[in-house]
Amino acid sequence: MEADKVITDSSRVFDEVLQEYHSEVRLIDAGSLIYLNGGIARLTGLPNVQSNELVRFPGAVFGIAFNLDPDEVGVIMLGDSGSLQVGCSVRRTGRVLDAPVGEELLGRVIDFLGTPLDTLGSLQNSQRRPVEREAPAIMHRAPVTVPLQTGIKVVDALIPIGRGQRQLIIGDRQAGKTALILDTIINQKNKDVICIYCAIGQQGSAVAKLVADLVSHDAMGHCIVVVAEGSDPAGLQYVTPYAATTMAEYFMEQGRDVLIIYDDLTRHSRAYRELSLLLRRPPGREAFPGDIFYIHSRLLERSTHLDEEHGGGSLTALPVIETEAQNLSAYIPTNLISITDGQIYLSPELFQKGILPAVDVGKSVSRVGGKTQLPAYRTVAGDLRLSYAQFEEMEAFSRFSSRLDEAARRILERGRRVRETLKQRQYDPMPVSEQIAVLVAVTGGLFDALMPEQVSEAESLVRSAMPSSLPDLCERIEAGDDLNEQDRDRILAMIRSLISSLQGNENHADP
Repeated sequence: MEADKVITDSSRVFDEVLQEYHSEVRLIDAGSLIYLNGGIARLTGLPNVQSNELVRFPGAVFGIAFNLDPDEVGVIMLGDSGSLQVGCSVRRTGRVLDAPVGEELLGRVIDFLGTPLDTLGSLQNSQRRPVEREAPAIMHRAPVTVPLQTGIKVVDALIPIGRGQRQLIIGDRQAGKTALILDTIINQKNKDVICIYCAIGQQGSAVAKLVADLVSHDAMGHCIVVVAEGSDPAGLQYVTPYAATTMAEYFMEQGRDVLIIYDDLTRHSRAYRELSLLLRRPPGREAFPGDIFYIHSRLLERSTHLDEEHGGGSLTALPVIETEAQNLSAYIPTNLISITDGQIYLSPELFQKGILPAVDVGKSVSRVGGKTQLPAYRTVAGDLRLSYAQFEEMEAFSRFSSRLDEAARRILERGRRVRETLKQRQYDPMPVSEQIAVLVAVTGGLFDALMPEQVSEAESLVRSAMPSSLPDLCERIEAGDDLNEQDRDRILAMIRSLISSLQGNENHADP
């Protein structure tokens, strides 16, 4: 009897377990790897895979479905594929590539997936957003009117950049493009502007030096550095700028101002060309695929200034392009020039002459223009660009003639002092009020009596005296007030006394 009771209880428990257990049959799309080389793969199967969908390989290796052909799927690999073998199974994930977003990214060096590349520990992020997102609608955008101060005189005075603008930085290799960008990032400290530096295809040592410079100037706290090194697969270099833009859009949609730098899109376009050729897409001009313009336009169109109804934030883009032998009419440079709202051209000839930053004012332009400048700049820099262009033309002409009239000599002498004034040391961004004072001095002719090599010393005196001698005027200039004649006279009077003391010291030192 006891044995029968045990059997009965066991049957009852077994029946209860069977009632609670419900089997479920799931269909999983799976394919097979038939080709793997050069950072791309080809698969058979996966008939329902969608464009840009993530696919999973064995060993937690992922790729992006890029080519959807009738017989096979072309995939861009996103990681180390050395352990994969032809014939292995590949599965769909049902999701697109995403990137981490959030405040915890500030001050970190990461890759596009959010994997830390620094020594500050892992990230505890909870939010992720798709890497590919639609640009804000036209009706959601507001005019670009607020300046983004770079702290560089030649840029802020002659080629102003506004918050929400897309300004191209273009020039030959080793012409000072990254140095200009680094000074711009340092100048955003305490200005409530978040900076995202996206390194594409660069050497690890170059990125490490840039991060060290940011740390040494206490500018890393408002920065995120997103890295795709030159040794990384081409697929990583291709998707990293889009991931960095997604991180920037998170802050923009909160109503904050963001600056993003793509350094540089030349390497990005080469990585995309490599992938396209391996995937057998038809090549076009310079072997680039036909949609090379589209991949950059859809990236840069995400930079804008939102209206107040949608948060009022802004995303300013500074894409970098490297030219070869000063060829501005090459394929990729002309594409980017047509997409952006202006360009800053860095000349290797000026760099070799020691004119730093080597900005060629004649070939640089800002299509937003004076709308983004503080009113004080318009007072002192209105004719500066024209007079400087006249000086450069006159200087070229004077090389072929030894006889110049008095007016031409005055243009040359003034232009040489303007050139000395526009020179600036690296890691030394200037506040707006100090820039205005120096520009008032040179446009007012107060530096004409000095030798060109004395201009730098006179500028240092003006910069140190301006905050202490005219603190009220400095506050008004920074606040966006106009510079009237009385303000200009006060600045000129202060500078005259400084220059007279400088000339007195020189005369006293001559004997």
